Amino acid sequence: MIDFRPATRDDVAAVVALLSDDMLGRGRESRDPAPYLAAFDAMQAEGGNMLYVGEAEGRIVATYQLTLISGLSLTAARRAQIEAVRVDAALRGQGAGAALMADAEARARAGGARLMQLTSNAARADAHRFYERLGYEPSHIGFKKPL
Repeated sequence: MIDFRPATRDDVAAVVALLSDDMLGRGRESRDPAPYLAAFDAMQAEGGNMLYVGEAEGRIVATYQLTLISGLSLTAARRAQIEAVRVDAALRGQGAGAALMADAEARARAGGARLMQLTSNAARADAHRFYERLGYEPSHIGFKKPL
């Protein structure tokens, strides 16, 4: 059983470990905790931008970031953006990811969101199949530009 809760500053190192434990994260995450702690503090100050962790047997085994976005399109629909979705490799394929997404969707609905959206790196074919199994549609093409 995984219990999901808002992350604390003390959880940041465990979250970074999850972010680092995949083909993309190994090359882009750092061992320096300072930028991650600063980012966590900034998220806490923003409101509507939350980091969540899933805990099992006293260990952080999953994480996601959920941001609520108000806007005018789609008849002023509030959206929820989910990012940095990670589940411990040992738990993949056992329902942990589905539990994570169900938790995120419930929190998004409670926050007034009518739409959940996400982006996923084009190289993550397994993740794409997972999201589609949960009813997510690949409806847009995403673009990024370093600033």
